[in-house]
Amino acid sequence: MLKLYGIPNCDTVKKARTWLADHKVEFVFHDFKKQGLDESTVSNWLQQGDWEILLNRKGTTWRGLAEEVKASVTDGQSAMRVMLDNTSVIKRPVLEKNGKLLQVGFSADAYKNITF
Repeated sequence: MLKLYGIPNCDTVKKARTWLADHKVEFVFHDFKKQGLDESTVSNWLQQGDWEILLNRKGTTWRGLAEEVKASVTDGQSAMRVMLDNTSVIKRPVLEKNGKLLQVGFSADAYKNITF
């Protein structure tokens, strides 16, 4: 099953959802603001991808974190704690299929190269 993780009002997530719909790709949307995220999901992503790609240090959520919290993020484990406590700090959207991380963020070119 193809699953798109994000928040519905994020412009990048909107672009990804539109692209998938326009290309008739069936997917389930997981709103991690409302539905949350569990540790096993984030841990699975971190086993497949670099934590620095998953952690969005450019967003307002990251900028709003206390300096001590930002300084504490030094590896995947510490990044996971911050991501679970502040899901908006995760780069969006996250696209996975049957637990396999396919793409972090949206790029039409990248999506074209994914085998759905």
